[in-house]
Amino acid sequence: MKFKVASGLQITTSTWGSQNDPLVILLHGGGQTRHAWGLTGKKLSQSDFYVIALDLRGHGDSDWDKGGDYSIDAFKGDLASIILQVGKPASLVGASLGGMASLSLAGDSETKSLCSALVMVDIGLYPNAEGSDQVLEFMSSGKEGFRNLEEAALAISGYLPHRERPTDISGLEKNLRLKKDGRYYWHWDPEFIEGRFNSKTSNYKDKQVELAKGVSVPTLLIKGALSNVLTQEEVETFLKIIPHSQFIEIKEAAHMIAGDRNDIFAESAIKFLKDSRL
Repeated sequence: MKFKVASGLQITTSTWGSQNDPLVILLHGGGQTRHAWGLTGKKLSQSDFYVIALDLRGHGDSDWDKGGDYSIDAFKGDLASIILQVGKPASLVGASLGGMASLSLAGDSETKSLCSALVMVDIGLYPNAEGSDQVLEFMSSGKEGFRNLEEAALAISGYLPHRERPTDISGLEKNLRLKKDGRYYWHWDPEFIEGRFNSKTSNYKDKQVELAKGVSVPTLLIKGALSNVLTQEEVETFLKIIPHSQFIEIKEAAHMIAGDRNDIFAESAIKFLKDSRL
């Protein structure tokens, strides 16, 4: 399914479940696609939720922004536009970048009515600087492309050494584009990476803190025990600013929690979302 959002961009989504059920929107992290949520979306729909997973602008099969606008406000605007088109508030489950956009919507007085619950997946009010740099460096390392899927798989294994490498790597094609030069490239706009590096000079951290103070919906913070993007310091700051938040830590999971321990992650998210409806 595609949504044409207020900016004019086309946002591609995958959906599961009945539109009559409560709405859950899944937002992936920077450099990922909606396919990161495949198992989670299916499990949520089996628990009577209507689930939409987005390809954020500049990612996957969604449009790239011609002006290179990949700000948190831009992602938030796309999200708000989609929720308004669906016609009912959404529980937001956001990983990393997707979590920052979700928090921004949930805490903004103009858009907070569109959010019924918030699940932040390994991201606090903003990412740990050192951990964020490592993510961006990995994303930048593939800018020249890969000769084949095997080469891309080796790059991922080097970045995620704790994760067992799958024997079948054909699924990687969902996250790569085969271009005319015969090389595979990650499924995101290179301008997105430049925008993330440039954001360090902006006041986005202060803005995220102020928005977080406006979050009033049920909130769950999920941390991967091995994460370097959400450290204990960021956890403590988050729980101080949003004191009604619940918090859980998932063992043997790093920043990509939904991929590392999808079974435990989905179970935790489903229980929280069900409880938040009571």
